[in-house]
Amino acid sequence: MDQADILREMKRVENRMENRDSRRAAAVRNSDTRVVAITSGKGGVGKTNIAANLTYRFALEGKRTLLLDADAGLANVDVILGITPQYNLCHVLKGERRIEDTIVTGPGGMMILPAASGLHEMADLSRGHKLTLLEILNGFEEHLDIMVIDTAAGIAGNVMYFNMCADEIIVVVSPEPTSLTDAYALIKVLYQRQAIQRFMILVNMVRDRGEAKSVHRRLSNAVDHFLNITIDYLGYIPFDENVHRSIKEQCLVVERFPTSPASRHITGIAEKFLRKETVAGDNGTIKFFKRAIVYGNDT
Repeated sequence: MDQADILREMKRVENRMENRDSRRAAAVRNSDTRVVAITSGKGGVGKTNIAANLTYRFALEGKRTLLLDADAGLANVDVILGITPQYNLCHVLKGERRIEDTIVTGPGGMMILPAASGLHEMADLSRGHKLTLLEILNGFEEHLDIMVIDTAAGIAGNVMYFNMCADEIIVVVSPEPTSLTDAYALIKVLYQRQAIQRFMILVNMVRDRGEAKSVHRRLSNAVDHFLNITIDYLGYIPFDENVHRSIKEQCLVVERFPTSPASRHITGIAEKFLRKETVAGDNGTIKFFKRAIVYGNDT
């Protein structure tokens, strides 16, 4: 090799080392990100609306927040927020766009990674797509304090995958009996298949605190008796016509009607969550999707 070849080779090695170091730096920056999945056993309990409003409240508290729409086949975060993103998660997974090109800024400065709607291949992500998403998010250089994952409802593969990726899981339930039985089924599957033992319960669309406590007690008794694990009570959101008004207007109830009963409770829940100390590795994770490397074949 002549001197020019040696210099070119040295430059290539230097570039590889720089790329490696930048990836390591991104991993370190993201290692303290709180990753919370907001999930439910049954659809129609207000899960996505709660995820969006909580993310907004976290942003207002000065937190760098990202809302990931993980209902990859039937996405509706963009509909709730009244935004029309040009690109979505599907473009990222196909390598057509970078994550930086896809993320849009929402109310309060919150970041949103929208998903695709009506695409069959997105409804059940392949292992390859899951690993690609892992790599993309781990390499995301934007510092985040909190990442909120809005999962689909039920116990399908995507739901299991995104829940086991989180440090903390909030299960949204309503007073309907089917909501309780489906929430129990979700918790049971996550516990038996992935050994997840820590869950928070958020009760939505109830008349008052008494009804919310009753819903939590019924679910908690079943989980404690049959699974021998404990679920924490995060709070409740009362039935509020302003929620339906804000959804029709495609805006957040906390932003549009900040003094309404639902908004006050959402604000209180957000503050309670931020005060809650994260136990490292509660559900086996510290950084984005660490569990997914091990369990990706099982979902």
